[in-house]
Amino acid sequence: MDEVKVVVAHSERATLRVGDVFLKVDADQGRIDVEVEAMALAPVPTPKVLWRTPPVLAIAAVPGAALGRLGEPSTASPAAWAAAGAAIRKLHDAPLPTRPGRAGRGLDELAADLDGECEWLVTNAVLPADLVTRNRQVAQAALRPWTPAFTHGDLQIAHVFVDGDEITGIIDWSEAGQGDALYDLATLTLGHEEHLGDVVAGYGTDVDLDVIRAWWSLRSLLGVRWLVEHGFDPTAPGCEVDVLRSQT
Repeated sequence: MDEVKVVVAHSERATLRVGDVFLKVDADQGRIDVEVEAMALAPVPTPKVLWRTPPVLAIAAVPGAALGRLGEPSTASPAAWAAAGAAIRKLHDAPLPTRPGRAGRGLDELAADLDGECEWLVTNAVLPADLVTRNRQVAQAALRPWTPAFTHGDLQIAHVFVDGDEITGIIDWSEAGQGDALYDLATLTLGHEEHLGDVVAGYGTDVDLDVIRAWWSLRSLLGVRWLVEHGFDPTAPGCEVDVLRSQT
């Protein structure tokens, strides 16, 4: 029997790897529904669904290696980053799914959540008040009208796989749906600003870099408490807190 490897595990979901098969166990079957539907619709390489028996979804591993990981230098080539940008553009140009995604939250709801998280960070002395205030100001640029696109919603670099300069698969589609295209670009380049130019070149159209930077601040401010409460460390080198510091 192949070794069982825990890829990620917290109170909401767990992912295990057994050989070339990933087993995703999720307490919310709605997220699994979104993932299966999005992979069927997306015009980019996605994992093959092997079987589904709630609460477990089995998918095949995609070839290649992750584009990188947050907090670590990426060894992928500029051409691979550009290929990721081109794949994202193809996704964003595809027909819209019916569901709203993580990148499609209403502006009023998002602003309220952002204000609440900033207050929590300062009140509990998790981060310095001036750091939070400055990043809240930067984040404001993301709170603007946007044209809906087919978005992945959680496009961190560990979810994009490459072989050489070719995209071989994009995984973890549970947050997919209609949303702000620049949210995906910002998520991919979070903590890897040095590759933003490559991604934008591959994306092939002008983007508002100030909005991407705003999403870096907004996503990081919203993520710190969740990461802490689920056993992750946002203060690790190159991760969310460092991103917030770099914005000032």
